[in-house]
Amino acid sequence: MELKNILTISGKSGLFKLVSSTGGKIIVESLIDNKKQPVSPTAKISSLEDIAIFTMEEDVPLAKVFELMKAKTGGEAAPDSKSTPATLRSFVSEILPDLDHDRVYDSDLKKLFTWFNQLLASGLLPEPEKAEKPKKASKKKAAEPEVTAEAEEASEEKED
Repeated sequence: MELKNILTISGKSGLFKLVSSTGGKIIVESLIDNKKQPVSPTAKISSLEDIAIFTMEEDVPLAKVFELMKAKTGGEAAPDSKSTPATLRSFVSEILPDLDHDRVYDSDLKKLFTWFNQLLASGLLPEPEKAEKPKKASKKKAAEPEVTAEAEEASEEKED
């Protein structure tokens, strides 16, 4: 599942999966207890796809941070969000060495670890994006000689 369908709703704990939007209401499903509930479209709703972590260079999308966390943990759960702020900061600093410590608060890190572990437990962590390999030319095409503009002109002259 893509992170654009995973939502955080202000005033509600945990993450929610977008189920549908109907007649002025948005239907979401809690990742904690799998209960569906309507949410007013006026509620402050954020998609995880739109969230990024501040670094000194540029903001790093949450999907990339989750990918780095998953690689570091080997697909296992990350430290609990109730760990000390120093533990959480140390973990994130290892995967994002240029983390902007002034703009990333302890509460942000607690949410990051809560979300990561929730998505991991639900099996909703996005898979790492694989770079597409260039396709190899088929043997049939490789065996055919290339026709150049000069060759075409020569064959046209012979026909005349």
